[in-house]
This record gives sequence, C-alpha cells and structure tokens, in this order.
Amino acid sequence: MVLIRKFEEAAAKAYSVGKIGGFLHLYIGQEAVGVGSIAALEPKDYIVSTYRDHGHALARGLKPKPLMAELFGKATGISKGNGGSMHFFDKNAHFMGGHGIVGGHISLAAGIAFSSKYKKEDSVTICFFGEGAANIGSFHEGLNLAAIWKLPVVFICENNHYAMGTPEYRALAVKDVSVRAYAYDMARDHIEGDEVRKVHDHVKVAVDRARRGEGPTLIEISTYRFRGHSMSDPAKYRTKEELESYKKKDPLFRARAELISAGIAEKDLDALDLAMQGEVDEAYQFAEESPEPPLSQLYQSVYAEDK
Repeated sequence: MVLIRKFEEAAAKAYSVGKIGGFLHLYIGQEAVGVGSIAALEPKDYIVSTYRDHGHALARGLKPKPLMAELFGKATGISKGNGGSMHFFDKNAHFMGGHGIVGGHISLAAGIAFSSKYKKEDSVTICFFGEGAANIGSFHEGLNLAAIWKLPVVFICENNHYAMGTPEYRALAVKDVSVRAYAYDMARDHIEGDEVRKVHDHVKVAVDRARRGEGPTLIEISTYRFRGHSMSDPAKYRTKEELESYKKKDPLFRARAELISAGIAEKDLDALDLAMQGEVDEAYQFAEESPEPPLSQLYQSVYAEDK
C-alpha cells in the first residue's frame, strides 16, 4: 500500500511537469481494496482491471520501473510505451490489462473465467470496476453468463461514490450495487474498503467459493479517491469537508495504527516508507533515462503478419 501511494504521488508530479501525457487516473485512497483483494489470489489466478490500474498492477507484483516507464511512454514500459496509464498488461503475471472502455472489460473477465473452466484449470478471475460501470450493458451480460455457467470469477465494484463527477445518487436507482447479484442468483457481499485485512478476508471467501466450482460473487467495496477522477479533474463537485472526513479513514493510516498496536516498531515502519520512496525514485529516474520507442514500432502490433 505504501509503494502504491508513493508511486502515484510520483506519477502526479511527473504529470504536472509534462513528463506524462494523455490521461492519468490515480489510485490514492483506494489502496486497501486492490492490495487486500489481490492478496487473496494465487499466482495462477487472473486479474482484469480498469483504467485506474496502477495500484492493481503493483499489488500483483509488477515492478515499478517498467510501470513508470510506461507512463512516460518509453520503450522500456510494461507495454513498450504503447498503452500508457490505462493499459498496463503482463501475460506472465496473469494481469490481463487495464481497460479504458467503462464496463467493457466485465464481459471479458467472464470470458477469461469461461476459458479457465473449459480448460479445467484451477484458476479464478477477479474483475475490478467502478460503480459507474454497473449501469453499462456488459455488466449485466457478464454477470448473467457467469451465473448461468457458474464461472470461477469474482466481480469487485470499487464504489468511490463518483463516476467521474457524477455522484452515485444521481446515477444509481438502488445505491447498493451488490444487491444486483440477486437478479442473477449470485452470491453477494458489501463491505467498507478502508481496512486491508477485512478486504482480504471477505474476498478470500468469494475466491475460495469460485475455486470450488460454486460460481461467481459480486462484491461491492465502498472506498474513496482522494484526488480527482483524473489529473485534469479539479474535483469541485465535492466539498472540502467531505474529502477531509474520508482522509481521516485513510487506509494507510489505519494499517499503520494496526501494525503499531500489534507491536511493530514505528522506526521499522518509517524505514519501510523510506525504502518504498527509494524504489519509486529509482523507477522515476529509470523512466526519465529510458529511450523513446522507435518510429518503426508505430506499425507493429496493428495488423497480424502473414504466416
């Protein structure tokens, strides 16, 4: 969680001075959701993410250097500079991409889970999306097929209460997204996402259920992003009082307090902060010093080559 926070702060700095172009959606404030959920998986399991994918990638174990280089659009990036912020991808880590089309990846996650079941693999797919995606057609299509075929997939709605600048009460007829599971005879859960261990424990129940062949689960995890929808969003649609109230429940503060109460020395936690900052600083320098992609790459990975 500390690594994600440091990484995102460095990315924000780089964007503000023009080193990163395009869109940049930060995960600051939501770290406990990604870390707790992904910690419940095994290496053979699959992850499908949204355009807010940095935290999920780091939680999966992808290294900061190629991720930061991807943000910079460099040839050493995880997607060779082709994808940028919204399209991290690592087949070897079963990290099946960040996706820029809202909700479109939910049906893709069902497809990956179908593949696992068809091949008799002991794999579970986990799919993250925001509450705004719950109103998209592929959300319903994906959940319906997952339920019919009892696919090994866990759908996680990271409800940060704003779909871009639209508050949930203006977009959701029923505030609790998880109750939509009833329409598909699917297991459901709803939790607060500011305690990483609680997130892990609840998601692990759903992952184990899917691995046993008992079908999918829809989990809604209430969270909050401390920054705007993207770096270009001043977030004037919410009050300072609201933001400050959520910052008091910062998942990093809560985790630190829990660790201290468990007997971990503050100096050890401070050392961890410094170590993570050093790792991110190295990634920033690596991205700056990495080469730009060659012009010849512009024509690669566009069309299939003749065999």
